[in-house]
Amino acid sequence: MNFEQIIYTVDGHVATITLNRPERMNALTRILETELRTAIEQAGSDKDVRAIVLTGAGRAFCAGMDMEELEVLPPEDIRAEQWMRPFDMNRRADYQTRYSYFPAAPKPVICAVNGAAAGLGLVMALYSDFRIASDKAVFATAFAKRGLIAEHGISWMLPRIVGHAHATDLLLTSRKIDAQEALGMGLVNRVVPADRLLAEAQALARTLSADVSPRSVRVMKRQLWEAPYQSLGEAVTLANAEMVESIRSEDFTEGVAHFVERRPARFSGR
Repeated sequence: MNFEQIIYTVDGHVATITLNRPERMNALTRILETELRTAIEQAGSDKDVRAIVLTGAGRAFCAGMDMEELEVLPPEDIRAEQWMRPFDMNRRADYQTRYSYFPAAPKPVICAVNGAAAGLGLVMALYSDFRIASDKAVFATAFAKRGLIAEHGISWMLPRIVGHAHATDLLLTSRKIDAQEALGMGLVNRVVPADRLLAEAQALARTLSADVSPRSVRVMKRQLWEAPYQSLGEAVTLANAEMVESIRSEDFTEGVAHFVERRPARFSGR
């Protein structure tokens, strides 16, 4: 598929999605938003893709909604049917909404934050499975400075990642923080030099594609994202059921075989 505002490439088992409006700091438009969801769906359904890297072109990751579109955005657009369509009918409704669909993707999403991640740019990063930041990255919620509120579930997600105190600080002050402060509060997994960011993110994607079972990754991603809605007993019951299925899988057979035979794994994802 040809895209206008993103770049979509596949190298081996890794799909890389690049937000491509560098002249506007990759600010979101309806076109970019639609293309991003299409690309995530495409990567999720591609049997050869095992991990997804999301980054931005130029000096920013995503500066939020494009102000020219925000100025004329009808209030009811937030709940427009085109944005609320189901991503995966087998996943919780919580992960079917406009920006919360990354957790419903069956492949891990690695967010390589190359520069500013503000507003909706931060929201996208929060819904990713991994966040690797360039040493030039900066983060801000931005909503309070625009007269808005904590959008798209960020009031639920942000405290679960950085804790209530940090979330309150970031949301109510809208202040910018740099990559090192983000690392200190647990907002990102690691910080790397800017010229190594994409290579580091893609290396992690290759590890997830080759060194561990794609089937295990797929199931564990689902367990992690659904656990906040479960009691301990429910999580244990689900894990026991999934354990039976994993022992029956091809990847379990290969996981034992490559260890015993002392050779690289050849996981099928089944």
